[in-house]
Amino acid sequence: MVEPNEDNTAWRRALRREMVARRAALSDADHAGLSARIVEQLLAALPLPGVVAFCWPIKHEPDVRAVVESWAALGARAALPVVVAEEAPLAFRLWTADTPLAPDRYGIPTPTAGDFVQPDTILLPLNGFDAAGYRLGYGGGYFDRTLAAFSPRPLAVGVGFEVNRLDSIRPESHDQRLDWIVTEAGAVRSLP
Repeated sequence: MVEPNEDNTAWRRALRREMVARRAALSDADHAGLSARIVEQLLAALPLPGVVAFCWPIKHEPDVRAVVESWAALGARAALPVVVAEEAPLAFRLWTADTPLAPDRYGIPTPTAGDFVQPDTILLPLNGFDAAGYRLGYGGGYFDRTLAAFSPRPLAVGVGFEVNRLDSIRPESHDQRLDWIVTEAGAVRSLP
């Protein structure tokens, strides 16, 4: 772990842009095919959740809505994250295909009403990731704060493309290690 400093902050900021650009370079057909393989990996590796939280895909992130639909058909409930306040953990609202969504302050489709729930599994998009199980997000710290605040902590599953794999994200003291990393190449459980 490294302590936050200006050099690491600047390095991460540049890396975030590069990771988004790598995904954006994928053709629509490649993106769809890789997303479908990630869904297959999730179905093969993970147990059926009771409540699964996922993120609406933005910035060419993997689209894992098909796994959510598969699990929902088997009785799982789905939820989407909601930013309730700056610098606060996320809350999660139940979601179905009929749930009205509106863009939040970041432009992400979000349920505007409904019950808040605590997920037992969270599928987190990987802007960048490393073999140690650390995730590079977009810099807001929302998921790190959320995972740190939950008790019990939900199963934290990073979903991303191999094109965003890094040697290290240079994890800082606030970064939360994920339980699983799932890409089109496979599903790997992080070691404690």
